[in-house]
Amino acid sequence: MTECGKILRNIGKGAKNMEEVANRIVYYLYNNLIDGESGNRASSLVRFFKTHTYEKLDDELQNFSRSMLRDYPVLPDMKCLTLLATAGENPEWNSRKTSKGHKAIPLPSEQAVHRIPMIRTLIIQLGLSISMVIKPDPKLLLDTGQKTYNVFHVSKAPGSPHIPAQKEFVIPCGIKSVLGFGGTLPSGDIFAVIMFLKIPVSKEIANFFKTLSLNIKIAVLPFENAVFA
Repeated sequence: MTECGKILRNIGKGAKNMEEVANRIVYYLYNNLIDGESGNRASSLVRFFKTHTYEKLDDELQNFSRSMLRDYPVLPDMKCLTLLATAGENPEWNSRKTSKGHKAIPLPSEQAVHRIPMIRTLIIQLGLSISMVIKPDPKLLLDTGQKTYNVFHVSKAPGSPHIPAQKEFVIPCGIKSVLGFGGTLPSGDIFAVIMFLKIPVSKEIANFFKTLSLNIKIAVLPFENAVFA
């Protein structure tokens, strides 16, 4: 894990934007996390998300985000959990532009977040506050620069209320566990890597990934003002 952290820490060298770094991160994890028993890739799908203000999204992502809103107004400062990079077994899982349901998920209120089980659980398990995710206050984030966050971990993905698309994704793709890690950026935006794994992962093993969040933060930090390719 130490070697993995070192690679991730330096993976952004020469990149021009955060999206490029995020793509390097997901492909590195997808290709290099191996099932020790079979020798096959451990992940079916690896994704990198970042919260982004609605008004700073391009037209395509704004349209997608609006299509997911129910009874909430569209506010310029609304946070959207935006897919920056993706790598996986199926061809359509290898570009954020071909994602069907996760391009830019609107987070208009705490109530709305509670309606999305996986995102709600991700935020809570990482040790973040839902209110701070949707309305970040940089003044309250000054002391969290070097904070190590917890991991998002679902040991048994099949049948879990925290993981959606059971019939369409979890069961047919043989997803056994889900593991995620992330943190906050100086702006108050959050980032998260989520791995959908074909092997069962215990809480003890999941905790080893906790330190990777700081390494990834170091890699993406220089590109907070240059996000998209």
